[in-house]
Amino acid sequence: MAAAMASASGSALCFTDASTSRALCFAPSPRRSITFGFVDKSLVNLDQRLRLSNLKTRASNATAVENGSAADSDKVPTPVVIIDQDSDPDATVVEVTFGDRLGALLDTMNALKNLGLNVVKANVYLDSSGKHNKFAITKADSGRKVEDPELLEAIRLTVINNLLEFHPESSSQLAMGAAFGVLPPTEPIDVDIATHISIEDDGPDRSLLFIETADRPGLLVELVKIISDISVAVESGEFDTEGLLAKVKFHVSYKNKALIKPLQQVLTNSMRYFLRRPSTDESSF
Repeated sequence: MAAAMASASGSALCFTDASTSRALCFAPSPRRSITFGFVDKSLVNLDQRLRLSNLKTRASNATAVENGSAADSDKVPTPVVIIDQDSDPDATVVEVTFGDRLGALLDTMNALKNLGLNVVKANVYLDSSGKHNKFAITKADSGRKVEDPELLEAIRLTVINNLLEFHPESSSQLAMGAAFGVLPPTEPIDVDIATHISIEDDGPDRSLLFIETADRPGLLVELVKIISDISVAVESGEFDTEGLLAKVKFHVSYKNKALIKPLQQVLTNSMRYFLRRPSTDESSF
């Protein structure tokens, strides 16, 4: 059964899929280039293997607890991870929710610092959906918000990886659980049914692109690449991971104007074709 292992090699962040002996790596670039690939599992060092062993032990313990009478009525909540580029002009906002099960997420904040980021503000609030942990983060070297799609995806996967490690029961509610977890989802989502795409004007200078689809590792980077390939600019947006689904809102423009109807159709068709493919060829990246 596959499990996640995160490692940092230079500026690259790698997540290893144990079932395929390969790792998905992200190398954030200051020029927003899309450059990621696969590395051999032999590069994963001993302490990461020990971490994997510890993760499996935690998952076994969680399963044992869930099988007991005390947890029979305790439904596993839907994990939510939000990457928000809209609400704060000076920082990237990350929000994590997993019912009322999350603590202070100090390990998550430390993991974000290891990516070259500063957590400049953190707060917690409660509502009917649970406990929400919010972080405002900036790049340590510049003090500015994160704009590189590779680094944004690395942030997302880092948060999810920590969820899988410290709350292994969450993997049954996450699409990432199939590749990186120890308790994979019991009912994977049908991509054709789950995928919805729409575009609407957001004033004269930009449009709003909405995407809902089955989540998978690397999706944020892949979406930005597809949009950029047809010369459409992504100005800002929000990427939400809600259990097995990814819900995306991008502000997009073409030559600083809203997308005209023919271009909207081209973008919609490109997205639908890409998202409904069974897999992505490695050579395309």
